[in-house]
Amino acid sequence: MSEHEFDVVVIGAGPVGENAADYAHRGGLSVALVEAEKVGGECSYWACIPSKALLRTPSAVAAARRLPGVTAEFDPKAVFARRDAFTSRGDDSGQAEWVGSAGITLVRGHGRLAGERIVAVGDDLFRARHAVVVATGSTPVVPPIEGIDMVRTWGSRDATAADEAPRRLGVLGGGVVGCEMAQAYARLGSQVTMLVRGDRLLTSAEPVAGEKVAEALRADGVDLRLGQGIDAVGRSGDAVALTVGRRTVEVDELLVATGRRPRTADVGAETVGLEPGRPFVIDDTGLVQGVDGGWLYATGDVTGRAPLTHMGKYQARIAGNAIAARAGGAPLDTGAWGEHAMTADHRAVPQVVFTDPEVAHVGSTAEQARDAGVPVRTVELDIAVAGASLHADGYDGGAVLVIDTAREALVGATFVGQDVSELLHSATVAIAGEVPLGRLWHAVPSFPTISEVWLRLLETARSEAHA
Repeated sequence: MSEHEFDVVVIGAGPVGENAADYAHRGGLSVALVEAEKVGGECSYWACIPSKALLRTPSAVAAARRLPGVTAEFDPKAVFARRDAFTSRGDDSGQAEWVGSAGITLVRGHGRLAGERIVAVGDDLFRARHAVVVATGSTPVVPPIEGIDMVRTWGSRDATAADEAPRRLGVLGGGVVGCEMAQAYARLGSQVTMLVRGDRLLTSAEPVAGEKVAEALRADGVDLRLGQGIDAVGRSGDAVALTVGRRTVEVDELLVATGRRPRTADVGAETVGLEPGRPFVIDDTGLVQGVDGGWLYATGDVTGRAPLTHMGKYQARIAGNAIAARAGGAPLDTGAWGEHAMTADHRAVPQVVFTDPEVAHVGSTAEQARDAGVPVRTVELDIAVAGASLHADGYDGGAVLVIDTAREALVGATFVGQDVSELLHSATVAIAGEVPLGRLWHAVPSFPTISEVWLRLLETARSEAHA
């Protein structure tokens, strides 16, 4: 056994842990970054990057076909090969080199808390003079379905790492992973059956999002069954047999996409008085609540807050700065939108679902705002502007603004349609900046772009307010 000492020890070298380590080091602190699998984490090898690589080529071809006189095809083998290029075929040496070049010490192995300011990695102990940061992400949830533990199933990692499209794919779940992978594999050649217990897709977004994505999935040949779950799972030769009501559906692979939970079961939570398997609750500087001494931080999915890669990186930047400030005895700016406050977690979380049509939303839906006691009105329009009609024949999209009537400012925005993801940051800036609608009226969208929908939305909002 050997012991090592650093100012900061970070457990988890995905994008979130990398950012926490980098910002703490920029603040003048020595940092050890511990990783059990691949440097770069889930997003780089099994989630955000490979899933979007599988989606991009089929979506580009579909977009090309919406223009007159264009014929386009693609080779599924080339799609999988391009995916492999983006994931470096699992080689994390480039990411590991960056860690060293940033002045951070990389430690390979499974890190777990072993008491106050101590992280154990195998037989070695790493002591932190100032802080330990847990950035271990999340793990898939498998629902309690009869027989599911007796058959081979796919998780999101299997779906993004497969070498070819199965002939028949079952998808359980109607969230982001389920929708994206159902469409990707339908376009790559699979016969897809999608089972969703609820009555709509993408329940965290405005209803129009789920409605338009459902239409698109069915147009791509997906057998989408809303209001139907799986009652039991079993084997049928080499196939997986799904019992759905009184019927049996056979598939070659079953993707279980029913959510994720914070990965805290095996990080030594019990050694510091926390419950394994539960999210690490943090304040807006990243400090874990319920642990004395002000030394334990958490960022990313492990906190249960805004479980998205970009939001985890945002949390990590703030936590890294807060750690450095506290270590140096500097005052913290923890007011709303302050340098050391994760304010966007509560008010301005943006997300894109990379289906075709894309879904881009930020802030609260109307339902969420009302549940929180915020007085709101909505403006909902089809995206029917010159830029959209030039973009694609028969362009089909929608937009929703959620307006706080007390402040006449946005608290939420949703866009659904081809290529709307690039509209999202303008809405994010408007919400984070708390820009009044009267000022947004002077942000003139360029002609002819899809962004023209902002003018139509604001015109409608003004006319309704003055009615």
